Amino acid sequence: MRPSDTGPAFVCPSTRSAPPTSAPAGAPAPSRARHAGSSTGSPKRAAPSSGADGYQFGESEELTGKLISADRDHFVLATKFALGAARQPDISRTGNSRKNMVASVEASLKRLGTDYIDLLWVHFPDELTPMEELLRGLDDLVSAGKIHHAALSNFPAWRVSRAVTLADLRNQAPIVGIQYECSLVERSADRELLPMAESLGLGAALWSPLGGGLLTGKYRSSAEGRLSDLGMVTHTESTDQKTAVVDTVLAIAQETGVAPARIAVAWVRGRAARSAATLVPIVGPRNLSQLDSYLDALDVQLTDVQYTRLTDVSAVPRGAPHEGITASLDGLQGGTADRITTPVVPVA
Repeated sequence: MRPSDTGPAFVCPSTRSAPPTSAPAGAPAPSRARHAGSSTGSPKRAAPSSGADGYQFGESEELTGKLISADRDHFVLATKFALGAARQPDISRTGNSRKNMVASVEASLKRLGTDYIDLLWVHFPDELTPMEELLRGLDDLVSAGKIHHAALSNFPAWRVSRAVTLADLRNQAPIVGIQYECSLVERSADRELLPMAESLGLGAALWSPLGGGLLTGKYRSSAEGRLSDLGMVTHTESTDQKTAVVDTVLAIAQETGVAPARIAVAWVRGRAARSAATLVPIVGPRNLSQLDSYLDALDVQLTDVQYTRLTDVSAVPRGAPHEGITASLDGLQGGTADRITTPVVPVA
């Protein structure tokens, strides 16, 4: 998973229900999706489209398939499996088992109207299936041409690291990327996941760059939106730090005359430009106006001062053992830590 550092953005159809005869709310037309995939607006590169078997009980995949059918090969198509598409899921139709993996992929291919998936995400670890079984199943799907690449979503760093190592040692299809929540109000991945991705050469898809809508500032005047409609994957000003983050986003938005949502996404893109890993934001617009706002963020360039203000106010404590390592570095490096340039790619 190695697109350009800041260009592509996964376009994720809304997870809210939609009439089966219509396109998903806010779903981009092909020409708009192509624009979303390029930091220069070039129509030559398509935005990856990301879905899941469980979104709208499979309806999201059906609509996505219809949307891209006229030019399927132009698009990078990603989907997930694990949660299942059945309204009444059972143990045989959910999770990471080989049985469910094969059945889920076959069902997704049918709903998407295609004979291959570019990138298959394992949506969540099920806490039951051994990594060996998971990797063997993914490798077989790659060998069969059902999928081109495999990646892990919402897996902790220790599991991802083991998966990458096992696949390498067994000469199986590699794990090419990870997916996790990342925004100015959710930076827990800074502790383990992001350094791991940089060190192991993994791509990273970052979901909820607006913090469930909190970073738009709209919840200061209304609860309308994801907070009221979906009731999950949301953030509120539950801490002094989150309030300070929203204050800073709104202040920079006022200084620049740019909408707060664009400032929040521009920070994620700025983070990508400064990372040794390829970081790709996942955007999930509900309507055309929101899609336009995401696309307009491609033209927003934060100054170094603005980027630093946002980074500092949103920083999370790294905790143990990281803080202890930092405190000991000067002694570990012979009293010369201030004169040593840290490698761009973290040492594994």
